[in-house]
Amino acid sequence: MSTVRFLSAAEAYAAIPDLCEVLADCVNGGASVGFMQPYTPADAEPYWHSVAEAVADGATLLFAAEMNGKIVGTVQVGAAQMPNQPHRGDLKKLLVHRSARGHGLARHLMEMAEQEAARRGKTILVLDTATGSDAEAIYPRLGWERVGVIPDYALWPEGGLCATTLFYKRVG
Repeated sequence: MSTVRFLSAAEAYAAIPDLCEVLADCVNGGASVGFMQPYTPADAEPYWHSVAEAVADGATLLFAAEMNGKIVGTVQVGAAQMPNQPHRGDLKKLLVHRSARGHGLARHLMEMAEQEAARRGKTILVLDTATGSDAEAIYPRLGWERVGVIPDYALWPEGGLCATTLFYKRVG
């Protein structure tokens, strides 16, 4: 049984151990999400504490996918924007633990994030993802529009430059 839900600040803080496991698994599996290998759950703790603080401040919307009561996936929407961009949100860190893939969790996380962002007045979401990654193929299937590619944007977690592909989706 799987569920996807929006996390409050208190729930975000309580979920940090599971979120650390998910992030470490994804980075060690090759996901280019800002961190380098080797990467442990302990390495992820400062990052998730900062996310929980952003949730508490209302700057970030955090969603979690659970299977059998354990968080195995997550996505965020950066909701705080500059004054001339109150209608825009940044979709960040769609992560699903490798052991939980193939159950439609990424789709469910994205749908919930898009719906909640629209409910909060966002009309357009943007994201970037590593070009050539498995993740890149997900977004067009979910109705996201590819904008273009920026070469040498970041590093793969094991090293070496990777490009990033930019996407957007109208949600409101």
